[in-house]
Amino acid sequence: MVEHPFIELEYSQHYKHTERIGGDVFIKRRCSTDGSITAVLSDGLGSGVKAHVLANLTAHMGHRFLNGAMDIRQSAEIIMNSLPVCKERRISYATFTMLHMDNRGRANLIEYDTPSLILLRNNRPVTTKPRQIVLHRSTAFKEEVLLHTPLDLHHGDRLVFFSDGVPQSGMGSPRFPLGWRPEAVSEFIVDILHRTPQISARALAEKITQRALSHDRSRAQDDITCASLYVRTPRKTLLVSGPSLKTAEDTRMARTCAEFTGKKIICGGTTARIISRIWEKPLQIQLHNRTRHVPPSSTLEGVDLVTEGILTLSKTVEYLGAYPNIPTATKDPAYALTKLLIESDEVHFLIGTKINEAHQDPSMPVEVGIRRNIITRIIEILEKKHLKQTSLEFI
Repeated sequence: MVEHPFIELEYSQHYKHTERIGGDVFIKRRCSTDGSITAVLSDGLGSGVKAHVLANLTAHMGHRFLNGAMDIRQSAEIIMNSLPVCKERRISYATFTMLHMDNRGRANLIEYDTPSLILLRNNRPVTTKPRQIVLHRSTAFKEEVLLHTPLDLHHGDRLVFFSDGVPQSGMGSPRFPLGWRPEAVSEFIVDILHRTPQISARALAEKITQRALSHDRSRAQDDITCASLYVRTPRKTLLVSGPSLKTAEDTRMARTCAEFTGKKIICGGTTARIISRIWEKPLQIQLHNRTRHVPPSSTLEGVDLVTEGILTLSKTVEYLGAYPNIPTATKDPAYALTKLLIESDEVHFLIGTKINEAHQDPSMPVEVGIRRNIITRIIEILEKKHLKQTSLEFI
């Protein structure tokens, strides 16, 4: 087991080509107190609005139970007993995979009528041994089985689970008469990991769903959803924004930035000029990437990204909230900042509290308040939507 690993959990999804809403629902949450992760992927029967409602109900029930004190097996049984059964097809109106994982790598998964999960260790598939839980629902037409898989995950391990839109992609075509079988999906993942061993969980999930979509000639015949979990060393980022309250603290701010191990971001022209002066390194503006809404970025040796302050941070809030649904043509500095934050696991914010006299009356500390509010909003989105770990320090 890993001593407090970082758990990266992401997903990728494509709706059935005739629908504007998905019949697959994926929900995830990281507990702020103990660092544990819960996630539910539910596949509603059919597609469209009806499937979405049933999958959404199932996913939220599972998520609520998982985040309570109830045992994961008991939670799954309650959900099963709550789900209606289709009288025509004689199957449940929704299937699901439920995951609970603590911050030391101990995981429990419950699967009901979904494609088998794939566990990879040393970038190779590992056979799991799920335990069967037999249910006898009065409304069911047959005996039903839940699969419970307890796992101890190690550094470098990956878990991949998906809806049946992945293994059934391409079904009926000359190349895949029976669909993209689970064994072939596993081989595809192994090939990706052989070529890019450090690929992120999000990128891996996207590659799987994109390949499944290509089997359907970019017109998905069913909702396609893939979740990917990766246990690894955290990727750390430092974001510095705003000059320090006391000029004497500028040196500490510059030293903190210089000594930080990981990605470094500076947001704010004044902040960048201070650090440039203390480091005795030139700051160069990059006019080619300016847009109507976002000022251009700059370059400073030893820093991964240097941007303007308030306007860029405000646009970053918008991008983080919409991610990954951002137009692919977007190339402004706020998008570059968003990508760096998304690709990080732990983000430390070092925020200066000095009023910028060049912008406004020093007796009206509006800018400081705006900066704090924007940073607070960024932290909230990173933690709740993207499951990032953050810390905040004012200087």
